[in-house]
Amino acid sequence: MASRSQIIESIDALSQSLQRLSRSGLRGFDCHPDSLAKLSAWGVAPQKHRETLTNIRVELGDCQRCRLAQHRRNIVFGSGSPTAKLVFVGEGPGFDEDRQAEPFVGPAGQLLTKIISAMNLTRNQVYIGNIVKCRPPKNRNPRPDEIQTCFPFLDRQFDAIQPIFICALGSIATQTLLNTTEPISKLRGRFYDYRGIRLLPTYHPAYLLRNAEKKRQVWEDMKMLMKEYPYET
Repeated sequence: MASRSQIIESIDALSQSLQRLSRSGLRGFDCHPDSLAKLSAWGVAPQKHRETLTNIRVELGDCQRCRLAQHRRNIVFGSGSPTAKLVFVGEGPGFDEDRQAEPFVGPAGQLLTKIISAMNLTRNQVYIGNIVKCRPPKNRNPRPDEIQTCFPFLDRQFDAIQPIFICALGSIATQTLLNTTEPISKLRGRFYDYRGIRLLPTYHPAYLLRNAEKKRQVWEDMKMLMKEYPYET
C-alpha cells in the first residue's frame, strides 16, 4: 500500500500536469466512447484487410498467365470450406479434374475422399487445392516457371482460409511448400512449419494407387494429424 507521502507526491504531480494543460488552452476532457476508442487506437498498426476466396477467384479470372492455359479446359481453383482447419494440397489437376473443374475427383480423388472419411471428416469440412490450377499436358509434372506463376494464388488462399494444418500430397506439393529437393520418402512422417501453419507431407493418392503397400505409411501420417486436429466435441 502507498504511504501518505507517496499519495501526496502523486496528487502534487497530477496537479502540476493539469495546470500545464490548462495553460496550454485545455478546458476539459472528451470522454465520449468514440473519442476513447480513437485514443486507444493511437500507435496501433491498422489491420490488413483479409481477402476472401471469392476475391482471389475473381482476380484470377480466365487466367492466361502461363503456357498451361493453352491446354486446359477449366481452371481448377479449389473447393471446400472457406474456414477449413485443414487444407490438402496436390500438384495439379488431372483429366477428370480438368473436365469437372473440381480438384481430386478422379480415381486418386476417390481415394483421398476415403482417407478424409477415415479421419472422421468430410470434404466439406476441409479445403482441397493444388500447386497449379490448370492441367499440365498429359499429366506431366508442372514446370518451375508454371509453379512460380500460379503458386502465389494458392498462398493467398491460405491467407484467406487461415488453416491450422496443411497436408502436402506428394513430392511436387511438398518440395514447393518447403522449398527443398528432398524426396517425399525422407520428408514424410513429421510436421514442418509453413508461415505459422503446421505442414505434414505424405504420399500422393495417385502414388498409392500404384503402390498399395505405402497406404500403411500414409495412414500413420494421418493418425499423427488426427492426434493434433481440434475435433469439435
